[in-house]
Amino acid sequence: MTDAKPLRADARRNRDALIAKARELFANNCFNLRFDDFAKLAGVGTGTLYRHFPTREALAEAVYREELAALCDRARELHATLPADKALESFLRGFVTHLHAHEGLARTLATLMATRSDTLAEGAQALHQVIADLLTSAAEAGTIRDDVSAGAVMVALQGICATHDHPSYRTNADQVITLVLAGLHHTAP
Repeated sequence: MTDAKPLRADARRNRDALIAKARELFANNCFNLRFDDFAKLAGVGTGTLYRHFPTREALAEAVYREELAALCDRARELHATLPADKALESFLRGFVTHLHAHEGLARTLATLMATRSDTLAEGAQALHQVIADLLTSAAEAGTIRDDVSAGAVMVALQGICATHDHPSYRTNADQVITLVLAGLHHTAP
């Protein structure tokens, strides 16, 4: 949800400080502290916290949106700077790395956002679009098959996301990406 009017510079700094601190705390699995403590730890007043984020869920949603925007920006950057198949590979491997580095946020969002399907749907659509763009470019370049949809790749990524608590998560996730990429490449006749 975007604000109707732009924030003043000081309000933007306070909002950014709250999101940065929440991201850090979620990454360290510190989501269950008192909501007012987010303000104190971010160096802002409690009123500022509630003005920007009336609930813990609203704060988690803001972190989620920023993380997803960063992932999508990264996909577009790769798309603009690398050959299509390399951009796709780099994005998918980077997705696993990003999820691994943000396990606490992934865990928090998995439990917290169950009731916020609109936010997750918007995020999934944005991710779906950048993956579709990467797939289309690589298929047009002739480096991957053209019969695999972005939805199929999303299912693989969702499976990876669902296993973030498994002890062998990182190794298994990397292997799944290797399988996906191998399946996307043309096989020799």
